[in-house]
Amino acid sequence: MKSLEHKTGLIFDLFFSVGIMPLLIILGPPRFWWDVSPVFTCLAISYMYGWYFATRFLRLPKLILSKSYYRIAIIVILSIALTYILTLYPLPELDFIIPSMSEYQTRVRNYNMAISVWLMFTVVMCYSLTVAFIKELYHRMLLQNIVEHQRDKAELALYKAQINPHFLFNTLNSLYSLIIGTSQKAEDAFIKFTELLKYTYVTAENDWVTINDEINYINNYIDLQLIRLDGHTNVVREWRVDNNDAIIPPMIFLTFVENAFKYGTSTSKKCEIVIKLLLDDGILRFETENRIIKHSDEFRENMPIGINNCRSRLSVLFPGRYNLDIKEEGGVFRVFLQINLNHKRYDKMCGH
Repeated sequence: MKSLEHKTGLIFDLFFSVGIMPLLIILGPPRFWWDVSPVFTCLAISYMYGWYFATRFLRLPKLILSKSYYRIAIIVILSIALTYILTLYPLPELDFIIPSMSEYQTRVRNYNMAISVWLMFTVVMCYSLTVAFIKELYHRMLLQNIVEHQRDKAELALYKAQINPHFLFNTLNSLYSLIIGTSQKAEDAFIKFTELLKYTYVTAENDWVTINDEINYINNYIDLQLIRLDGHTNVVREWRVDNNDAIIPPMIFLTFVENAFKYGTSTSKKCEIVIKLLLDDGILRFETENRIIKHSDEFRENMPIGINNCRSRLSVLFPGRYNLDIKEEGGVFRVFLQINLNHKRYDKMCGH
């Protein structure tokens, strides 16, 4: 995907650099500027190129979609101020026999050149913003295709490995009747395992689930893992939610929870995992922290794949409204995910 985006952006940049700008220079005002001031002409052309690539680098469409109005205002004010300063460049005065005529003609020429600078700047910025929006749209379309492709693959894999749910749950009920009375620990573990399967087969087929259901799923997953780890792992979990009915995509946190247990636990020595999920006024924060205890090479090789998949999914579901920060320092792995659930489309789905 990055290769396609890079090639697309490169085509637009080359078209501007060797197509549009040379035409503006040859057919536009700059061909008259050279006779007035070669230095100003070079400075103005460099300025136009600079703002084109600066606009592409700043990714203004992403700032607009994320409603970063403060940054947008700074960029707009800075561009206007710098362009205005460029129009104040001291140009040589025209020399007429009558001094008053020289002064008047110089002012007229300077005014015309200033207007030409603003017109060129407007053309360059319009093209740059158009390219930026097209690239951002293309980026989102690629992300959407990737997520849909991954979903199709997952559905196909599930279909291939699928056992009829009715048969599965009837069998589990039969097994549960055999377990009853043998061990309370075994009964509890069996119930949690059944609830996990029900969530995976039934609830997770929905595009959205309540945050309370997701928390219960994570709790069941943690409890089952703790039974396997036989008391050597301490899990610090914190759930603080101001709206249990808030909806989120199912299993959005599963990759991070699974990896915390896969690489941060041990059956022979003490270790600790921290998992937090906080929801306050529509701002969702999810955090995990664990020390990398085993399979460190496998962890560093496989983690980027899972992280990139999560980023792709988040980019499609919450464009411009999430922040995923992942760090590994001193053998400690930390994940911080923040999602802004305050959105018109989201509110409609919630029925607000």
